[in-house]
Parts: sequence; C-alpha cells; structure tokens
Amino acid sequence: MNTEKVYILEDRGILYISGPDSEKFLQNLISNDIEKVNESKSCFASLLSPQGKFLFDFIVIKHKDGFFLDCEKKIVDQLYKKLIMYKIRSNVEILNLSNEFVVAAFSHEKFLSIEGAKDELGYTFKYNEDHVFLDPRNKKLGGRIIANLEKLYMSLKRMKLKSFDIDEYYKLSFELGIPQSNMDQLQEKLFGIECNFVELNAIDFKKGCYVGQENTSRIKNKDKLNKRLLPLQVKNGTINSNEPIISNNVEIGKVLIANKFSFALIKFKDKEFEYNKEFKCGEANIEILKPYWLNQ
Repeated sequence: MNTEKVYILEDRGILYISGPDSEKFLQNLISNDIEKVNESKSCFASLLSPQGKFLFDFIVIKHKDGFFLDCEKKIVDQLYKKLIMYKIRSNVEILNLSNEFVVAAFSHEKFLSIEGAKDELGYTFKYNEDHVFLDPRNKKLGGRIIANLEKLYMSLKRMKLKSFDIDEYYKLSFELGIPQSNMDQLQEKLFGIECNFVELNAIDFKKGCYVGQENTSRIKNKDKLNKRLLPLQVKNGTINSNEPIISNNVEIGKVLIANKFSFALIKFKDKEFEYNKEFKCGEANIEILKPYWLNQ
C-alpha cells in the first residue's frame, strides 16, 4: 500500500459493549482472550455457534470502560441481536455506533511512521482522540483508525492521507487470503477453525470456555483440520455460491463466497488437490491460491 493512501471502509460497523460486566461477558462468548485487550493491544476474534461453526468475526478495541467491535456493517444488526440474546442478567450495555464512527485502513509503513507506533500485531495507541492500531490479523493489512464520523477528514488530513478506492484494499486482503466482505455467506457453513483463525490470531487455546470451544479444541487436538477457507481465482466462466469444485470427478471443495474476491472451502489434504492447479466449477475453470503465510 502507498503510504499516502487511506481506504475509508464505509462497509464496516461499530458496536460498543460497556458496563461493569463487559469484559466477563465477552470473555465467556468469543474465541480470543479479552484479558489481553487493553489501551495498547487490540485483538481479532470470532463468535461461533455452540457447535463451533462460524457466525461472526471482528476486531476488539478497548474504548473507555468497554470495547469497540469493528465488524462488517452488513451483519452488524445480526451480531447486535445475538449479543443481546446472550446478555441475560449481565450488567452490560450494547450500542450500535455505526452511524457515529467510521473505520479506515492505511499502509503498514504509514503506521510505523506515526509517533508512538510499535511494529506489533494489534498494537494500539491514541492519535489525538482516535484509536489507531496495527491490524491484529496480518501486518500486511496495515494500520486502522476508528474516528468520529464528523472528525474523520480532519484526522486523515492531519495524518497526510488521501482517500482511494476501497477495492484496492480488498484486493490486497483477497491476495493475503483474508476475506472481509459478504461474511454472512459463511455463517453455519464451516467451523471457525476452518476460517484459518489459528493463523490469523483469532483463537486462544489457553483461555477458558467460550461458545463453540469444545469442537474447536477437538479439531485442533486430534489433528482433524482437513478443510480450509481459501481464495480462488476464476480463469474463465462464472461461478456461484455453494457450487462444487471438481477434480477427476471428485469433489474437493465448495464455493462459499462468489464475487470479484471469491473464497471456497477446500479439502486441502485430499490427494486430488493441488495449489495452482486448474479445477472445474460448473462451466468455469478456477485455481485455488495459497496465501504466503500458510504452511499446508
């Protein structure tokens, strides 16, 4: 990413969880350890089904006496309702602040040039009144800022950043093998651990119980991870969600997100599967891409 470019992610939403029980409330629900999150550390996490299936992912940022959840705006209302369902007697307040705050992304190099920054995943600090942090999933995704909507352009001007098309940012995210859009198409269709949440720092296996923890730990401890969510490139033709991917008449995966930045759930241990090999998907020819950070 160019150090002068900023991508205003208007498709991101912000929930705010506050109150005396906010830390305990989130700790019992999400896949990462909320106790690691403070004024200088943010984390990536997920909320899974009781069976360990993917429902939501988000970045958790400490804010005042509570926490911001930076999530896809398309599903922010669903996440809000799910958290309200779990609230029961917890002394917490859950607010949707998506119309008050906005998220923007900029380069890793630009992040490091800001006074006070450290080259650590999730490192967080205040730039004037705004939360600025290095993306906790992967450093190549760069820095992020959460700013009050009314003050956003003033904040970006102070940082000497100029707005560019967000497709550039999402193309980078796709090339890194990290989906951020149309995440509703993944819900209940794969286990959270199959979303590469171990490699993207979304799971803490040392914390206590959380929703979906039992199956997540079982898959890891018994080496049962046989499928992964991976980016796919269409060589020719068109693809559709839920369409099978075929090699020698054997199904080795299924398309889950079908758009300009498509992803599929792939049986990566199947003998018929190879990276950078063409497969059939309906009438289309596709290729499965291997993110640089993936060992298998």
